[in-house]
Amino acid sequence: MKRLFVIVLIFSALICNSQTIRPRNLPTYDNKRLHFGFTIGLNTMDFVLHHSEAFLAGNGDSGFEIDSVFSIEPGRNPGFHFGPVSNLRLNRYMDARFLIDIAFGQRDLTYIVAKNPTAVPVVYESHLMQIESIFVEAPLQIKFRSERLNNHRPYLLAGINPRIDMASQKKIKEEEMPKVRLVRTDLALEFGVGIDFYLPYFKFSTELKFSYGLRNSLVPDGSQYTSAIDKLNSQFFVLSFHFE
Repeated sequence: MKRLFVIVLIFSALICNSQTIRPRNLPTYDNKRLHFGFTIGLNTMDFVLHHSEAFLAGNGDSGFEIDSVFSIEPGRNPGFHFGPVSNLRLNRYMDARFLIDIAFGQRDLTYIVAKNPTAVPVVYESHLMQIESIFVEAPLQIKFRSERLNNHRPYLLAGINPRIDMASQKKIKEEEMPKVRLVRTDLALEFGVGIDFYLPYFKFSTELKFSYGLRNSLVPDGSQYTSAIDKLNSQFFVLSFHFE
């Protein structure tokens, strides 16, 4: 709620500030059919974790015991992305945008595991899984633009993002075991807000986007670490800077 309030406050300040008429940069920019540029930005990658019935009941499939897994906590880490962007003008208020991004990031799963569930008292230990990802993404988005306000123009966007995790199949080192594997492909729904700034020689945009993966990312391996999870969905928050 605080983040939403800050975003609304920034947009309100920009709109109020735009009431003063100023000379326009790139006055015919939006009349062009096609634009190209590049994007760079920051991201945080995370998981939305759904526990399995086996975890909640304390038993896995085929009698496999997972009583030793006490809790699982996902953690997020900062990452970055970059790539080219192309923008197609559909009409006065709508654009279609296509990007090819390479995104680097890491997500954590922290397991609290009982060394011996039958011991009294039970002794727990923490096991951290650091799961690195290198995504090749191809987001296709529809951009809904407001009227241009002097030299800036707020917008909303929505779209889909097919992605491939190039690091998902790499060999797990012995010192990293145990560690879960992720599926190679995913399809995400994306929603965001942004502002186009018209500068003297190019257009600069800032954008905040939320991305939610629709596919279960977990590869079951029969261990207590995967048997305790029903679904593992990807969740990204992305701050991008576009130069066109």
